[in-house]
Amino acid sequence: MLKPQTVGILGGMGPAAGADFVRLFVEACTRVMRDRGEPVRDQGFPEHWLAQVPVPDRSGALESNALGAHQPLEPMLQALGRLAALGSRAVAIACNTAHAWHAKLQERFPHIEVLHVAREVSARLAAEGVRGTALMATEGTYRVGLYEQALADAGLACHLPLAEERGLLMRGIYDGVKAGDLRLAAHCFSRVALQLADRHGPVPIVMGCTEIPLGLQGSAAVAGLRLVDPARVLASALARRAYDGVSQSQQVHA
Repeated sequence: MLKPQTVGILGGMGPAAGADFVRLFVEACTRVMRDRGEPVRDQGFPEHWLAQVPVPDRSGALESNALGAHQPLEPMLQALGRLAALGSRAVAIACNTAHAWHAKLQERFPHIEVLHVAREVSARLAAEGVRGTALMATEGTYRVGLYEQALADAGLACHLPLAEERGLLMRGIYDGVKAGDLRLAAHCFSRVALQLADRHGPVPIVMGCTEIPLGLQGSAAVAGLRLVDPARVLASALARRAYDGVSQSQQVHA
């Protein structure tokens, strides 16, 4: 078996989401080894590095036109540089909204593949024959059309929450998960998910913020819905890069 290549995870947005992404990545690597008929052992896992760096609020930056509002970019560039110095050949960003700066990150480090979460999710759903989705995300993610564009490029419709539902999502993210009140988070997130399902039917609901799956863990209220966790999809994509090397998409765009 060829030694898997070194990969990196850009976290800290928030820290709980970054730490949980490592768990998802290890699970994904385990699946890859089993699918290949290889023994699952410590030495079979790829070298991987987590950069948990304090990054200014991404949604706040995207909603502001003030000088210096795009401060998130600099610490992300510095962290990506550290991951590159450690030998990472592919990097996943454990924050959906941070992908608003994906192009700048990729441009600065062309020798590293910076995975794009919305494109990975869109490709996965399209391959499954899905025609439409609903999206739960941050105001910043909605503002830049991160998922809407990627889903449209893959031929998928995207249903968005109403204004008051977006407010509930932001409350669940900031006053819920980030503040450690998971009960409040579950209430806010499940209410929006159920309202989306009521309006749009049994479409997959993309949980386009890494805090949302954390807030909905074990929630019986949404047990009948199909919830798509982009972090899980992204972790699987990073595991494939680790074991397969340079991706086909990177070869095409190189």
